Amino acid sequence: MSTSNESQRAAALEAARTLQTTLHNARLHILEARSQFDSKRFDDIADWPGLLEPGGAPIKDPAIIAGDVAAQTSFLNKLKFQYLEQNAKDKYVKTIVSDDPQPVTAHDKEELRASNEKKKKVLKAAKVKLAEKYKDIRNLAPFVEEDYQKAKSLTDEAASLSQKIVDARLALTRLRQAHPHPRLTLTSAQAQLDEQVMQMQVSDAELQGLGEQVARVKERVKEGARELEGLRARRAEVEKEVKAVKVEVEDERVAPLYEWFTASLAFMHSITGLASKHSVSENELRLTYFVDAAPGDNRQVTVTLLFVPNTRQLADVHVEGVSEDDLGDLIDSHIQANDAPGLIAAVLARSRLK
Repeated sequence: MSTSNESQRAAALEAARTLQTTLHNARLHILEARSQFDSKRFDDIADWPGLLEPGGAPIKDPAIIAGDVAAQTSFLNKLKFQYLEQNAKDKYVKTIVSDDPQPVTAHDKEELRASNEKKKKVLKAAKVKLAEKYKDIRNLAPFVEEDYQKAKSLTDEAASLSQKIVDARLALTRLRQAHPHPRLTLTSAQAQLDEQVMQMQVSDAELQGLGEQVARVKERVKEGARELEGLRARRAEVEKEVKAVKVEVEDERVAPLYEWFTASLAFMHSITGLASKHSVSENELRLTYFVDAAPGDNRQVTVTLLFVPNTRQLADVHVEGVSEDDLGDLIDSHIQANDAPGLIAAVLARSRLK
């Protein structure tokens, strides 16, 4: 096995030597060409053949100069490619003829593993920090966006206000140009001052007159207030006298009238059979009657009258002790006619018949 390897190495070495000889005979000396190019002088480029006009003056046509520059650039590119090619071939030959690389031992693997572990730890810590940074960025992004929108709105508002200020200044300048202020001379200014002084004197006189008039009006108001107090006292005395006279007059007539009214009311209640009356509210009145349809019958009928608030208009009627189904038409007709006494009389009559 070692013999075959040595034969292969000898063959490769022979091939490399053959390639080196071939390259040497090919006369591709890039370093010499580079030194020749560096030693070339371009100061007398105007003296080159082909760059002179027939009269001997140098050619200054930009197109010709551009063509020469392009040709030189192409030559340099080719020269660079040949250099790279020869460099690659040289490295290839050196790789072939060099000794075999040293074998990788377990110690080298352990060192490589330890180095990888250390790098992994560093990478993991860096990833954790990067994740924290991303998290902070995500948390702060809404606030940054809000601040950005506020700053943008404020910037837009400031720009619009600046533009409005500029427009207002331009408009003010145009107005001043269109309507210039009249220039006052010393004489006209003195005359205007005298006129204003006279107006102030007249205004002071008017103010003094108004002050005196206000003082007189205040005195009149005070006198009127005193007269009003006297009249109020007189009115109170007169009202007391009137009340006393009314009491004396009424004392002679009220007692007989009250007795007559009370007797009449009791007689009417006995005739109609009214048992009780109760005012539930301002617009509701509840009346209870005794109904004697037969001897010994002591039945009661309650009629509740509902009126429209603050009026005498009958709004609704509820009857207890008698079926309202039999009295529906009767109640509706009397409600439309707004006849409360007639309704009560009709309900009592209908109840006594039953």
